[in-house]
Amino acid sequence: MTSWLSTRTPIRRLAAGLAAAALVLGLAALLPAASSASPSARPGLGEGWVASWAASPMATTSLEFAGAYAGFADQTVRNIIYTSVGGDELRVQVSNTFGAAPLRIGAASVGVVLDGAQLVPGTTRPVTFHGAASVTIPAGAEALSDPLAMTVRPLQELAVSLYLPAATGPATDHSDAQQTGYVASGDHAGDPAAAAYTTTDSSWFFLDGLDVHDPAAPGTVVAFGDSITDGARSRAGANARWPNYLARRLIAAFGGRAPAVVDEGISGNRVLNNSDCFGVSALARFERDALSQPGVKDVILLEGINDIGLSGEAEGGCFAPVNPSVSAAQIEAGYQELINMAHARGVRIFAGTLTPFLGSTAIYRGNYGTAYGEALREAVNAWIRTSHAFDGVIDFSRVTQDPYAPRYFNPAYNSGDNLHPSDLGYEAMADAIPLRLVR
Repeated sequence: MTSWLSTRTPIRRLAAGLAAAALVLGLAALLPAASSASPSARPGLGEGWVASWAASPMATTSLEFAGAYAGFADQTVRNIIYTSVGGDELRVQVSNTFGAAPLRIGAASVGVVLDGAQLVPGTTRPVTFHGAASVTIPAGAEALSDPLAMTVRPLQELAVSLYLPAATGPATDHSDAQQTGYVASGDHAGDPAAAAYTTTDSSWFFLDGLDVHDPAAPGTVVAFGDSITDGARSRAGANARWPNYLARRLIAAFGGRAPAVVDEGISGNRVLNNSDCFGVSALARFERDALSQPGVKDVILLEGINDIGLSGEAEGGCFAPVNPSVSAAQIEAGYQELINMAHARGVRIFAGTLTPFLGSTAIYRGNYGTAYGEALREAVNAWIRTSHAFDGVIDFSRVTQDPYAPRYFNPAYNSGDNLHPSDLGYEAMADAIPLRLVR
Protein backbone atom coordinates (compact mmCIF):
# COMPACT_ATOMS: atom_id res chain seq x y z
CA MET A 1 0.00 0.00 0.00
CA THR A 2 1.38 3.39 -0.96
CA SER A 3 1.83 5.77 1.96
CA TRP A 4 1.44 9.54 2.01
CA LEU A 5 3.35 11.34 4.73
CA SER A 6 4.84 14.72 5.44
CA THR A 7 7.10 15.28 8.44
CA ARG A 8 8.85 18.21 10.02
CA THR A 9 10.85 19.11 13.06
CA PRO A 10 8.62 20.85 15.66
CA ILE A 11 9.14 24.61 15.30
CA ARG A 12 7.50 27.23 17.45
CA ARG A 13 6.29 29.89 15.03
CA LEU A 14 5.33 33.20 16.64
CA ALA A 15 2.73 34.05 14.03
CA ALA A 16 1.12 30.61 14.21
CA GLY A 17 1.12 30.80 17.98
CA LEU A 18 -0.61 34.17 18.01
CA ALA A 19 -3.23 32.99 15.53
CA ALA A 20 -3.88 29.84 17.54
CA ALA A 21 -4.16 31.86 20.73
CA ALA A 22 -6.79 34.09 19.16
CA LEU A 23 -8.79 31.08 18.04
CA VAL A 24 -8.53 29.42 21.43
CA LEU A 25 -9.98 32.52 23.08
CA GLY A 26 -13.00 32.05 20.84
CA LEU A 27 -13.40 28.50 22.10
CA ALA A 28 -14.03 29.50 25.71
CA ALA A 29 -17.75 28.83 25.46
CA LEU A 30 -17.22 25.52 23.69
CA LEU A 31 -14.53 23.78 25.67
CA PRO A 32 -15.59 21.66 28.66
CA ALA A 33 -13.79 21.69 31.94
CA ALA A 34 -11.21 18.95 32.23
CA SER A 35 -12.43 15.71 33.73
CA SER A 36 -12.35 15.74 37.50
CA ALA A 37 -10.54 12.43 37.30
CA SER A 38 -7.27 13.13 35.49
CA PRO A 39 -4.65 10.97 37.21
CA SER A 40 -0.98 11.78 36.90
CA ALA A 41 1.35 9.69 34.80
CA ARG A 42 1.68 6.11 35.95
CA PRO A 43 4.96 5.35 37.74
CA GLY A 44 7.70 3.58 35.86
CA LEU A 45 8.39 6.06 33.08
CA GLY A 46 11.93 5.52 31.84
CA GLU A 47 12.23 2.25 33.75
CA GLY A 48 11.40 -0.18 30.96
CA TRP A 49 7.61 -0.04 31.39
CA VAL A 50 5.38 0.54 28.36
CA ALA A 51 1.62 0.35 27.85
CA SER A 52 0.83 -2.85 25.95
CA TRP A 53 -2.97 -2.42 26.01
CA ALA A 54 -5.30 0.39 27.01
CA ALA A 55 -8.88 1.58 26.62
CA SER A 56 -10.24 4.98 27.52
CA PRO A 57 -12.58 4.88 30.56
CA MET A 58 -16.12 6.16 30.11
CA ALA A 59 -19.18 6.79 32.22
CA THR A 60 -21.89 4.16 31.76
CA THR A 61 -25.26 5.88 31.42
CA SER A 62 -28.85 4.70 31.41
CA LEU A 63 -29.32 6.40 28.03
CA GLU A 64 -27.36 3.79 26.11
CA PHE A 65 -26.30 0.87 28.26
CA ALA A 66 -29.20 0.15 30.60
CA GLY A 67 -28.08 -3.40 31.32
CA ALA A 68 -24.79 -2.29 32.86
CA TYR A 69 -26.05 0.95 34.33
CA ALA A 70 -26.95 -0.55 37.70
CA GLY A 71 -23.48 -2.04 37.98
CA PHE A 72 -22.42 -5.31 39.58
CA ALA A 73 -22.60 -6.99 43.00
CA ASP A 74 -21.05 -10.32 44.03
CA GLN A 75 -20.04 -10.90 40.41
CA THR A 76 -16.83 -11.38 38.44
CA VAL A 77 -16.20 -9.61 35.15
CA ARG A 78 -13.72 -11.25 32.77
CA ASN A 79 -12.26 -8.68 30.36
CA ILE A 80 -10.60 -10.11 27.23
CA ILE A 81 -7.78 -7.94 25.91
CA TYR A 82 -5.11 -8.13 23.19
CA THR A 83 -1.53 -7.08 23.88
CA SER A 84 0.80 -5.28 21.51
CA VAL A 85 4.31 -5.96 22.86
CA GLY A 86 5.29 -8.54 25.47
CA GLY A 87 7.43 -8.46 28.57
CA ASP A 88 8.65 -10.29 31.65
CA GLU A 89 6.34 -8.49 34.11
CA LEU A 90 2.92 -6.90 33.92
CA ARG A 91 0.70 -4.62 35.93
CA VAL A 92 -2.95 -3.68 35.44
CA GLN A 93 -4.72 -0.41 36.03
CA VAL A 94 -8.25 -0.64 37.45
CA SER A 95 -10.47 2.40 37.01
CA ASN A 96 -13.22 3.96 39.09
CA THR A 97 -12.82 7.19 37.15
CA PHE A 98 -16.55 7.72 36.70
CA GLY A 99 -17.78 5.91 39.78
CA ALA A 100 -20.06 7.67 42.23
CA ALA A 101 -18.85 5.66 45.25
CA PRO A 102 -15.75 3.72 46.32
CA LEU A 103 -15.16 0.57 44.25
CA ARG A 104 -14.19 -2.63 46.05
CA ILE A 105 -12.10 -5.15 44.10
CA GLY A 106 -12.23 -8.39 46.09
CA ALA A 107 -9.84 -10.33 43.86
CA ALA A 108 -8.14 -9.89 40.52
CA SER A 109 -6.29 -12.21 38.17
CA VAL A 110 -4.63 -12.43 34.78
CA GLY A 111 -4.63 -15.53 32.59
CA VAL A 112 -3.99 -16.57 29.00
CA VAL A 113 -7.14 -17.03 26.91
CA LEU A 114 -7.74 -20.45 25.39
CA ASP A 115 -11.21 -19.87 23.94
CA GLY A 116 -13.88 -17.42 25.03
CA ALA A 117 -13.92 -17.26 28.84
CA GLN A 118 -11.86 -20.48 29.07
CA LEU A 119 -8.24 -19.90 30.11
CA VAL A 120 -5.19 -22.02 29.43
CA PRO A 121 -4.81 -24.29 32.49
CA GLY A 122 -2.01 -23.22 34.78
CA THR A 123 -1.74 -19.66 33.46
CA THR A 124 -4.09 -17.88 35.89
CA ARG A 125 -2.15 -15.66 38.28
CA PRO A 126 -3.50 -13.49 41.12
CA VAL A 127 -2.91 -9.75 40.96
CA THR A 128 -2.19 -7.78 44.14
CA PHE A 129 -2.38 -4.13 45.16
CA HIS A 130 0.19 -2.97 47.71
CA GLY A 131 0.68 -6.62 48.61
CA ALA A 132 -3.02 -7.29 49.25
CA ALA A 133 -5.45 -9.36 47.21
CA SER A 134 -8.14 -6.68 47.46
CA VAL A 135 -8.30 -2.93 47.08
CA THR A 136 -10.84 -0.14 47.50
CA ILE A 137 -10.63 2.60 44.89
CA PRO A 138 -12.17 5.98 45.73
CA ALA A 139 -14.69 7.52 43.37
CA GLY A 140 -12.86 9.32 40.56
CA ALA A 141 -9.61 7.42 41.10
CA GLU A 142 -7.65 4.50 39.65
CA ALA A 143 -5.45 1.80 41.16
CA LEU A 144 -2.28 0.39 39.62
CA SER A 145 -1.47 -3.16 40.64
CA ASP A 146 1.83 -4.45 41.93
CA PRO A 147 4.16 -5.74 39.21
CA LEU A 148 3.48 -9.41 38.50
CA ALA A 149 6.30 -11.64 37.26
CA MET A 150 4.58 -13.28 34.31
CA THR A 151 5.74 -13.73 30.75
CA VAL A 152 3.52 -11.84 28.33
CA ARG A 153 3.88 -12.64 24.66
CA PRO A 154 3.37 -10.04 21.95
CA LEU A 155 -0.06 -10.09 20.31
CA GLN A 156 -1.50 -12.33 23.01
CA GLU A 157 -5.07 -12.56 24.25
CA LEU A 158 -5.24 -12.24 28.02
CA ALA A 159 -8.16 -12.26 30.44
CA VAL A 160 -8.19 -9.80 33.33
CA SER A 161 -10.82 -10.95 35.82
CA LEU A 162 -12.14 -8.69 38.58
CA TYR A 163 -14.33 -9.91 41.45
CA LEU A 164 -16.74 -7.22 42.67
CA PRO A 165 -18.08 -8.30 46.10
CA ALA A 166 -20.23 -5.22 46.83
CA ALA A 167 -22.61 -3.15 44.74
CA THR A 168 -20.54 -0.99 42.42
CA GLY A 169 -23.16 1.45 41.20
CA PRO A 170 -22.91 2.56 37.55
CA ALA A 171 -19.72 1.08 36.15
CA THR A 172 -16.75 2.83 34.63
CA ASP A 173 -16.42 1.05 31.31
CA HIS A 174 -15.33 1.27 27.70
CA SER A 175 -18.56 0.70 25.86
CA ASP A 176 -17.62 -0.22 22.28
CA ALA A 177 -15.02 -2.90 22.90
CA GLN A 178 -15.45 -4.90 19.67
CA GLN A 179 -14.81 -7.81 21.99
CA THR A 180 -16.99 -10.25 23.91
CA GLY A 181 -16.56 -10.14 27.68
CA TYR A 182 -18.00 -12.42 30.34
CA VAL A 183 -19.71 -12.14 33.72
CA ALA A 184 -20.07 -14.79 36.44
CA SER A 185 -22.01 -14.80 39.72
CA GLY A 186 -19.76 -14.99 42.76
CA ASP A 187 -15.97 -15.01 42.95
CA HIS A 188 -14.49 -16.73 39.92
CA ALA A 189 -11.47 -14.49 39.37
CA GLY A 190 -9.08 -17.40 39.88
CA ASP A 191 -11.19 -19.93 37.98
CA PRO A 192 -9.72 -20.84 34.57
CA ALA A 193 -12.91 -22.63 33.51
CA ALA A 194 -15.63 -20.94 31.51
CA ALA A 195 -18.64 -22.73 33.05
CA ALA A 196 -19.49 -20.00 35.57
CA TYR A 197 -19.31 -17.21 33.01
CA THR A 198 -22.85 -17.52 31.72
CA THR A 199 -23.44 -13.87 30.77
CA THR A 200 -21.74 -12.03 27.92
CA ASP A 201 -21.30 -8.34 27.23
CA SER A 202 -19.62 -6.08 24.68
CA SER A 203 -17.78 -3.66 26.98
CA TRP A 204 -14.64 -3.62 29.08
CA PHE A 205 -15.46 -2.90 32.73
CA PHE A 206 -13.27 -1.17 35.33
CA LEU A 207 -10.08 -1.91 33.36
CA ASP A 208 -8.23 0.74 31.39
CA GLY A 209 -4.65 -0.44 31.06
CA LEU A 210 -2.16 -3.29 31.06
CA ASP A 211 1.53 -2.36 31.15
CA VAL A 212 4.48 -4.65 30.55
CA HIS A 213 8.12 -4.42 31.53
CA ASP A 214 9.99 -4.51 28.22
CA PRO A 215 13.30 -2.59 28.27
CA ALA A 216 13.83 -3.33 24.56
CA ALA A 217 10.63 -1.56 23.47
CA PRO A 218 11.40 1.99 22.30
CA GLY A 219 8.34 3.49 23.97
CA THR A 220 4.58 3.58 23.49
CA VAL A 221 2.59 4.83 20.48
CA VAL A 222 -0.90 6.07 21.42
CA ALA A 223 -3.63 5.91 18.76
CA PHE A 224 -6.04 8.62 19.87
CA GLY A 225 -9.39 9.31 18.28
CA ASP A 226 -13.04 8.42 17.78
CA SER A 227 -14.94 5.38 16.46
CA ILE A 228 -12.63 4.86 13.50
CA THR A 229 -9.72 4.41 15.92
CA ASP A 230 -11.98 2.45 18.30
CA GLY A 231 -12.58 -0.05 15.49
CA ALA A 232 -16.33 0.45 15.14
CA ARG A 233 -18.02 -2.06 12.81
CA SER A 234 -14.95 -4.32 12.74
CA ARG A 235 -15.53 -8.00 13.52
CA ALA A 236 -15.96 -8.57 17.25
CA GLY A 237 -13.08 -10.56 18.69
CA ALA A 238 -10.97 -10.27 15.52
CA ASN A 239 -8.71 -7.50 16.85
CA ALA A 240 -9.15 -5.78 13.51
CA ARG A 241 -8.87 -2.14 14.61
CA TRP A 242 -6.20 -0.17 12.72
CA PRO A 243 -4.02 0.15 15.86
CA ASN A 244 -4.05 -3.69 16.10
CA TYR A 245 -2.91 -3.97 12.49
CA LEU A 246 -0.20 -1.39 13.18
CA ALA A 247 1.02 -3.37 16.21
CA ARG A 248 1.20 -6.55 14.11
CA ARG A 249 3.19 -4.74 11.39
CA LEU A 250 5.65 -3.41 13.94
CA ILE A 251 6.12 -6.80 15.60
CA ALA A 252 6.64 -8.45 12.19
CA ALA A 253 9.21 -5.84 11.19
CA PHE A 254 11.11 -5.28 14.44
CA GLY A 255 10.33 -8.25 16.67
CA GLY A 256 11.38 -7.65 20.26
CA ARG A 257 12.41 -4.07 19.50
CA ALA A 258 8.99 -2.90 18.34
CA PRO A 259 7.26 -0.04 20.17
CA ALA A 260 4.05 -0.73 22.04
CA VAL A 261 0.75 0.46 20.50
CA VAL A 262 -2.38 1.27 22.50
CA ASP A 263 -5.85 2.25 21.29
CA GLU A 264 -7.42 5.25 23.02
CA GLY A 265 -10.33 5.71 20.64
CA ILE A 266 -13.88 6.36 21.85
CA SER A 267 -16.79 5.89 19.47
CA GLY A 268 -18.73 9.14 19.06
CA ASN A 269 -16.00 11.20 20.73
CA ARG A 270 -15.41 14.84 19.82
CA VAL A 271 -12.41 17.16 20.00
CA LEU A 272 -14.27 20.10 21.53
CA ASN A 273 -17.34 18.83 23.39
CA ASN A 274 -18.30 16.23 25.95
CA SER A 275 -21.36 14.04 25.42
CA ASP A 276 -23.43 11.97 27.81
CA CYS A 277 -22.71 8.65 26.07
CA PHE A 278 -19.49 9.17 24.13
CA GLY A 279 -16.99 10.35 26.71
CA VAL A 280 -15.41 13.61 27.70
CA SER A 281 -13.84 15.59 24.88
CA ALA A 282 -10.42 14.88 23.40
CA LEU A 283 -9.14 18.05 25.04
CA ALA A 284 -10.39 16.96 28.46
CA ARG A 285 -9.03 13.40 28.27
CA PHE A 286 -5.76 13.88 26.37
CA GLU A 287 -3.59 14.12 29.48
CA ARG A 288 -5.17 11.06 31.07
CA ASP A 289 -5.49 8.80 28.04
CA ALA A 290 -2.43 9.76 25.98
CA LEU A 291 0.23 11.72 27.81
CA SER A 292 0.02 9.67 31.03
CA GLN A 293 0.76 6.35 29.30
CA PRO A 294 4.06 4.82 30.44
CA GLY A 295 6.75 5.23 27.81
CA VAL A 296 4.62 7.45 25.56
CA LYS A 297 6.67 8.92 22.72
CA ASP A 298 4.22 9.38 19.85
CA VAL A 299 0.50 10.11 19.41
CA ILE A 300 -1.43 9.48 16.20
CA LEU A 301 -4.54 11.69 16.26
CA LEU A 302 -7.62 10.97 14.14
CA GLU A 303 -10.60 12.92 15.43
CA GLY A 304 -12.98 15.67 14.33
CA ILE A 305 -15.59 13.86 12.24
CA ASN A 306 -18.09 13.91 15.11
CA ASP A 307 -17.50 17.62 15.76
CA ILE A 308 -18.48 18.15 12.11
CA GLY A 309 -21.28 15.59 11.95
CA LEU A 310 -22.99 16.85 15.10
CA SER A 311 -22.40 20.53 14.42
CA GLY A 312 -25.70 22.26 15.11
CA GLU A 313 -27.40 19.00 16.13
CA ALA A 314 -30.59 19.99 17.93
CA GLU A 315 -31.55 16.73 19.62
CA GLY A 316 -30.03 15.78 22.98
CA GLY A 317 -30.06 12.26 24.40
CA CYS A 318 -26.70 10.59 23.91
CA PHE A 319 -25.48 13.69 22.09
CA ALA A 320 -26.17 16.03 25.01
CA PRO A 321 -24.94 18.56 25.74
CA VAL A 322 -26.17 19.72 22.35
CA ASN A 323 -23.30 20.52 20.02
CA PRO A 324 -23.26 24.18 18.95
CA SER A 325 -22.35 25.03 15.39
CA VAL A 326 -18.65 24.40 14.97
CA SER A 327 -16.33 25.97 12.42
CA ALA A 328 -13.23 24.50 10.84
CA ALA A 329 -11.16 27.17 12.62
CA GLN A 330 -12.46 26.05 16.02
CA ILE A 331 -11.59 22.40 15.33
CA GLU A 332 -8.14 23.51 14.16
CA ALA A 333 -7.66 25.54 17.34
CA GLY A 334 -8.58 22.41 19.32
CA TYR A 335 -5.91 20.51 17.41
CA GLN A 336 -3.40 23.24 18.25
CA GLU A 337 -4.18 22.84 21.94
CA LEU A 338 -3.49 19.10 21.70
CA ILE A 339 -0.25 19.81 19.83
CA ASN A 340 0.84 22.27 22.51
CA MET A 341 0.07 19.77 25.28
CA ALA A 342 2.02 17.01 23.54
CA HIS A 343 5.04 19.16 22.75
CA ALA A 344 5.15 20.50 26.31
CA ARG A 345 5.72 16.89 27.39
CA GLY A 346 8.27 16.13 24.66
CA VAL A 347 5.82 13.88 22.80
CA ARG A 348 5.46 13.94 19.02
CA ILE A 349 1.94 14.13 17.59
CA PHE A 350 0.99 13.04 14.08
CA ALA A 351 -2.37 13.78 12.45
CA GLY A 352 -4.53 11.56 10.31
CA THR A 353 -6.73 13.33 7.77
CA LEU A 354 -10.47 12.85 8.24
CA THR A 355 -11.84 10.02 6.11
CA PRO A 356 -14.71 10.38 3.59
CA PHE A 357 -18.34 10.24 4.73
CA LEU A 358 -20.62 11.32 1.87
CA GLY A 359 -23.63 9.02 1.72
CA SER A 360 -23.65 8.30 5.46
CA THR A 361 -26.76 10.45 5.93
CA ALA A 362 -28.83 7.35 5.21
CA ILE A 363 -27.79 6.05 8.65
CA TYR A 364 -26.47 9.01 10.62
CA ARG A 365 -28.31 12.25 11.28
CA GLY A 366 -26.82 15.72 11.64
CA ASN A 367 -24.19 16.86 9.16
CA TYR A 368 -22.58 13.49 8.50
CA GLY A 369 -22.28 13.28 4.73
CA THR A 370 -24.07 16.53 3.94
CA ALA A 371 -22.65 19.17 1.62
CA TYR A 372 -22.09 21.44 4.64
CA GLY A 373 -20.32 18.68 6.56
CA GLU A 374 -18.18 17.81 3.55
CA ALA A 375 -17.08 21.43 3.19
CA LEU A 376 -15.99 21.43 6.83
CA ARG A 377 -14.15 18.10 6.41
CA GLU A 378 -12.27 19.37 3.37
CA ALA A 379 -11.34 22.62 5.12
CA VAL A 380 -10.03 20.77 8.20
CA ASN A 381 -8.06 18.33 6.03
CA ALA A 382 -6.51 21.20 4.08
CA TRP A 383 -5.32 22.72 7.35
CA ILE A 384 -3.92 19.41 8.56
CA ARG A 385 -1.98 18.96 5.32
CA THR A 386 -0.67 22.51 4.92
CA SER A 387 -0.34 24.12 8.35
CA HIS A 388 2.81 22.19 9.35
CA ALA A 389 1.46 22.31 12.89
CA PHE A 390 1.81 18.56 13.45
CA ASP A 391 5.01 16.56 13.49
CA GLY A 392 3.72 14.63 10.49
CA VAL A 393 0.59 13.89 8.51
CA ILE A 394 -0.83 10.47 7.59
CA ASP A 395 -3.32 10.89 4.78
CA PHE A 396 -5.97 8.39 5.87
CA SER A 397 -8.49 10.22 3.67
CA ARG A 398 -6.54 9.55 0.50
CA VAL A 399 -5.99 5.93 1.50
CA THR A 400 -9.69 5.19 2.05
CA GLN A 401 -11.39 7.35 -0.58
CA ASP A 402 -13.04 5.99 -3.71
CA PRO A 403 -10.47 6.64 -6.48
CA TYR A 404 -13.32 7.60 -8.86
CA ALA A 405 -15.39 9.61 -6.37
CA PRO A 406 -12.99 10.80 -3.66
CA ARG A 407 -15.68 12.27 -1.40
CA TYR A 408 -17.03 8.75 -0.88
CA PHE A 409 -15.54 5.74 0.87
CA ASN A 410 -13.76 3.21 -1.32
CA PRO A 411 -16.28 0.36 -1.76
CA ALA A 412 -13.51 -2.16 -1.12
CA TYR A 413 -12.93 -0.65 2.33
CA ASN A 414 -16.49 0.36 3.25
CA SER A 415 -18.15 -1.40 6.21
CA GLY A 416 -21.53 -0.58 4.68
CA ASP A 417 -22.42 2.69 6.41
CA ASN A 418 -20.25 4.98 4.21
CA LEU A 419 -18.47 6.23 7.33
CA HIS A 420 -16.57 3.40 9.01
CA PRO A 421 -13.99 1.12 7.38
CA SER A 422 -14.34 -2.63 7.10
CA ASP A 423 -11.64 -4.87 8.53
CA LEU A 424 -9.84 -4.57 5.19
CA GLY A 425 -10.16 -0.80 5.38
CA TYR A 426 -8.66 -0.72 8.86
CA GLU A 427 -5.76 -2.82 7.59
CA ALA A 428 -5.24 -0.40 4.69
CA MET A 429 -5.10 2.50 7.14
CA ALA A 430 -2.42 0.77 9.22
CA ASP A 431 -0.47 -0.10 6.08
CA ALA A 432 -0.41 3.60 5.16
CA ILE A 433 1.65 4.48 8.25
CA PRO A 434 5.39 4.40 7.43
CA LEU A 435 6.99 2.31 10.16
CA ARG A 436 9.97 4.65 10.31
CA LEU A 437 7.59 7.28 11.63
CA VAL A 438 6.98 5.48 14.91
CA ARG A 439 10.10 3.29 15.06
